[in-house]
Amino acid sequence: MEVELGIPAYRPTEIPARENVKFYQVGSFAVGNRLAELADRSVQSDPDRFNSLTSGHRACQGCGEALGARYALDTAMDATGGDLVAVNATGCLEVFSTPYPETAWTVPWLHSLFGNAPAVATGVAAALKARGKKTRVVAQGGDGGTVDIGMGTLSGMFERNDDVLYICYDNEAYMNTGVQRSGATPPTARTATTQPVGEHPGNTFGQGKDMARIAMAHEIPYVATATVADLRDLEYKVRKAMTMHGARYIHVLVPCPLGWGSLSNETLKLARAATQSGFFPVFEAEAGEVTSVQKIRRPVSVEAYLRPQKRFAHLYRPRRDEETIARLQAMCDRNIRRYGLIAEEQLDEDVLERVLAAPYDPEGRYESMEGYEALRGATARTKRAHADTRPVDKRAGGAQGHGHVEAGTGTGESPTIVKEKSDEQN
Repeated sequence: MEVELGIPAYRPTEIPARENVKFYQVGSFAVGNRLAELADRSVQSDPDRFNSLTSGHRACQGCGEALGARYALDTAMDATGGDLVAVNATGCLEVFSTPYPETAWTVPWLHSLFGNAPAVATGVAAALKARGKKTRVVAQGGDGGTVDIGMGTLSGMFERNDDVLYICYDNEAYMNTGVQRSGATPPTARTATTQPVGEHPGNTFGQGKDMARIAMAHEIPYVATATVADLRDLEYKVRKAMTMHGARYIHVLVPCPLGWGSLSNETLKLARAATQSGFFPVFEAEAGEVTSVQKIRRPVSVEAYLRPQKRFAHLYRPRRDEETIARLQAMCDRNIRRYGLIAEEQLDEDVLERVLAAPYDPEGRYESMEGYEALRGATARTKRAHADTRPVDKRAGGAQGHGHVEAGTGTGESPTIVKEKSDEQN
């Protein structure tokens, strides 16, 4: 059976300032534009910003988490007029910002344990409400305290729909304690606790958690992903989240030069490569449904993201690991297809075929599971049934030659591209 697979047409994330401000920096929206109208300027361009995380902290040079926390908290403070309390899980951010008895925070700030920041933030919000105050609460932590140790309390916060914005600064490992693997560490990345040598060193394919999608499954009011490479996008999402009530979650990619083995002056470059390759999709979701995505502006291959990082060096030395690199590229292609990060008409024909043919399970999560073939067959039948109810968009004469995908193999292999037939062949 031939079905139209296609790429979902999610709308681009609409940021008002981008409609009114000319961005001169190629490939980035980080420019502040202090000469723009006040309403169109970024929070960071204001010399009188709250500077929530001020100078004197002990973050490493090029720390993405320090940037992300300052961007996010300054915006939240601006949105609330300074009426805000922050609750911080144990982790890098807490350690480098508050070595006793010092602090680099200029906001009301509480330190919790590694795994209970969501619960503590819930208690703070409840106490403020009981006292008749309208003070807002933001909880924050790293990927270890969010997707691993604190996941239970975070899920409880989501279930209760507590009035807290939780921000995860994801540097993809436990950096504070020596770069140990976390549930957010990507496949093949080397850490202190992953396989150091052997046929396939680094983190294992098919493990870990997609925390943004887990948050979406709770159908909370707002979920978003962002990176420190796009200041405007991050500020927009934090400000939007602060206009809402109930549980909200923002997952921010923050490169770590120490743990990633990258140059300290390439933090923004790496975060941008993660988004432009599709390795880290940037999107918004409300009530469990994706509502907008940050479209890829200048597509790059996954290698633009992998090569500058020493944690992936084993993919290139002593010999190039073509199979593993191709598998990582397939993960990017699946993200592009899943979130509609690039419109079909903007893709070159060979790239579109690669994206449409990306396997449903590039990480191989289900390959060793009993009943895997039956599962893939059921999935294929569901996709076919869904496709049968959708109108097929035949582009003029099938000139692109890449509009259909054969979806019914049920083997877990990549779907096969089926070329459209011309009128003469029909």
